[in-house]
Amino acid sequence: MARLVFSMNQSLDGYVDHTAFAPSPVLFRHFIEEARGQAGSVYGRRMYEIMRYWDEDHPEWDADENAFAVAWRNQPKWVVSRSLKVAGPNATLIEENLEGAIREIKLTRDGEIEVAGPDLAHSLTKLGLIDEYRIYLHPFVLGHGKPYFAGPRPPLRLIANDRIDESVIRLVYVPA
Repeated sequence: MARLVFSMNQSLDGYVDHTAFAPSPVLFRHFIEEARGQAGSVYGRRMYEIMRYWDEDHPEWDADENAFAVAWRNQPKWVVSRSLKVAGPNATLIEENLEGAIREIKLTRDGEIEVAGPDLAHSLTKLGLIDEYRIYLHPFVLGHGKPYFAGPRPPLRLIANDRIDESVIRLVYVPA
């Protein structure tokens, strides 16, 4: 049975914003290994559109960027959207019955499936479907943006913490 993991970079004041800070080379290599080991990813529409960047090669990419693109392209993706009509390569569109579709994915897959996007994570949290929350805490204060928790924070229990690089700490929580 698969486990759903909501994992994102977060500022000290609780915001996620892919344009505000980028991962260091060490953290990016960590994300490459994470992507290689995942059984897939579930995206909301907005996050999926951001991640579609990795669908096409870019001549300016270095070896790590190419490695991430390969890992990302190889994994199955499920995109939750009522407005998209078509999903890209290796992606399946979920247009309705979010709970049923995600429960089916969890039952028929093994391994870790990443959940990407605070709004989608909020919906899946309300349904009791997220098994783990990973916060990659960066030493920035943004003062604005999309909060990591798009709604009230569920009761959580810290099960692990570790330093990923010189400035990022990973906090791992499970529902309490």
